[in-house]
Amino acid sequence: MDTNATRDLFDRYHACWEARDPARIAALHTPDSIFHLHSSQPPAQGREAIRTAAAETFALVPDLTFHLLALRVGDDFWAARMTMTGTSAAGNEVAVDLADFVLVRDGEVLEKHSYVDGPAMTAALTPPS
Repeated sequence: MDTNATRDLFDRYHACWEARDPARIAALHTPDSIFHLHSSQPPAQGREAIRTAAAETFALVPDLTFHLLALRVGDDFWAARMTMTGTSAAGNEVAVDLADFVLVRDGEVLEKHSYVDGPAMTAALTPPS
């Protein structure tokens, strides 16, 4: 792949997350892909597990939105810095920093490693007392 093809994949993939569509997200992954949200969750491996993990994310924050702050794209990777916003299922405002590192193989996502601001995410997901 070249950088333009990787950028096109990023745009299509990001659109799936913006549409909150777990099936379309999973379809852009390789069959053996890994999606790892590095916030004390084990990695999801394979399209079905990735679809489930994405659906669980949207259940936690049904109106989840991503605001792209920075993007670097290479022939077989992208790195992005974003802010996630929305309202959690617990009713709290979500405003959490996110960094993604994604490896690409043959036009599909091979590995997606997402790093979030853990304390901010925990606060957003915790029901008010």
